[in-house]
Amino acid sequence: MAASSLTALQLDQALKQQSPAPLYLITGEEDLLRDGALASLKTGILGDQGDFNFDQFYGDEAHGADIVNCASEMPVFAERRLVVVKSAEKLSARESDALLPYLKDPVGTTTLVFVCPKLDGRLKFSQALARAAVTVDCSPLREAQLGPWITREAARLGVRLQDEAVQVLKEIGGGSLYGLRRELEKLASYVTAGRLATADDVQMLRGTEPGASVFDLTLAIAGGDRARTLSILARNLDAGEAPLRILGSLAWQYRRLWKVKDQFEAGGREGEAARTLRMDPTRVREFLSRFSHAHLQAALPLFLETDGLLKGGSQSHPRIVMERLLLRLCDAATQAPPGPSGRRPNVGGRGQTRSLPNVRTITSAGRTGR
Repeated sequence: MAASSLTALQLDQALKQQSPAPLYLITGEEDLLRDGALASLKTGILGDQGDFNFDQFYGDEAHGADIVNCASEMPVFAERRLVVVKSAEKLSARESDALLPYLKDPVGTTTLVFVCPKLDGRLKFSQALARAAVTVDCSPLREAQLGPWITREAARLGVRLQDEAVQVLKEIGGGSLYGLRRELEKLASYVTAGRLATADDVQMLRGTEPGASVFDLTLAIAGGDRARTLSILARNLDAGEAPLRILGSLAWQYRRLWKVKDQFEAGGREGEAARTLRMDPTRVREFLSRFSHAHLQAALPLFLETDGLLKGGSQSHPRIVMERLLLRLCDAATQAPPGPSGRRPNVGGRGQTRSLPNVRTITSAGRTGR
């Protein structure tokens, strides 16, 4: 097979049009594109069969002979195997030379992928790999490519952007696609569904530290991590976030979790759940597993109670009201076990479940239980 070259953005389409190649070189300095290209290959080759026909090596500790032996194995109950060598630039000359015969005659039922930011083009191995493999170029995006990428990534997360917002994101992203994705995830958490995200929204959320989003807050609560939960609350409050806005975002996240968890357990697809939750499809299953139905059911009445307290029903400082809520949610997460197979406990008789409390009355700045 003659070697060819693709951009990371072209790889998905290529995999839909033709069978995977036996050799790939994923190279370039943009790590999000490298990770995405590898994920595309893994999905395209292994599908939903898991890691049964998948093996991974690291160049700084792998032996060339072991890689060859692994790649030479036949797939089990599948058409292809996938073998990945990460940090391929760290293969020693001796170990990389051991791969040269395989590069000339790769096994047809295996896809062997080498991943690295850059290879030394003077090495015999690098030259042979460049001739034999399909190269997936993961270089940083050019200026003309960055805006369309931001728009596509925002749409994947369920966010629509004004042109001015795209321009601001380009300016503050610093060239890092992972950094831009974090900014977009903040927008997905805080901008009301159906409303265009503006440049002002981007600037407002820019100061929010990574790891302080409503997504991170729900994860900390689900793990019963009281210290991290209070730390995330403090960072948001110190950044000027209104307690009612935090409450509204958290209540809406829980309502979405309840809905998606029911759909997912009824046979819904990960892609559908990912679109609703506005997150990476590869993270959906693990994310949902952290939330039992008992925990979700205990949480929503607490949101309604806290909403009343923040709107004048308590003499306590709003920060203290929010802290008490989050600590009670952490306690509920650790004390409320899931029902059989993680399903919601039956509290309304056979085939019936208690209805979900209505959180549309929980109002925060810029959000009304969307």
